Amino acid sequence: MTTDGFTTCLWFDGQAEEAAHHYVSIFDNSGIGKIARYPEGAPQAAGSVMTVEFTANGHTFLALNGGPRFRFTEATSFMIHCADQEEIDHYWTRLTENGGEPGPCGWLKDRFGLSWQVVPDRLDEMITDPDPARAARVTRAFMAMGKFDIAALEKAYAGE
Repeated sequence: MTTDGFTTCLWFDGQAEEAAHHYVSIFDNSGIGKIARYPEGAPQAAGSVMTVEFTANGHTFLALNGGPRFRFTEATSFMIHCADQEEIDHYWTRLTENGGEPGPCGWLKDRFGLSWQVVPDRLDEMITDPDPARAARVTRAFMAMGKFDIAALEKAYAGE
């Protein structure tokens, strides 16, 4: 596995290969790389998947079956910046399917417990607008949302 920059290691309890295939199925510019298996005498069953190298949306990951010791928390999340409502709907649906959980303010957990933020590209521009009233209206609007509704955010931004 060669990469420029960082590789994100994701710790799973037996679902590393399933998770890698799931993420690869959701994002463009994705693929599965090398799969390493535990040898005899390792802390997991010999022959079971130890690591899966994969790329999702051009980002390099290593999925590790490390056991039940560590779990994902909301302290770490991946942000997906979306150009339009169709993109938001796609990622929201795919990442919450089969046991994922919708959350507030564009956040969700996928079925593996990994947290994601599915946000419109323009959100940062809207909440940092030099007009504090505009920024406040958008902030109030998104704080009441689960999945982001771009049309509703645009209306709040415009003061409608």
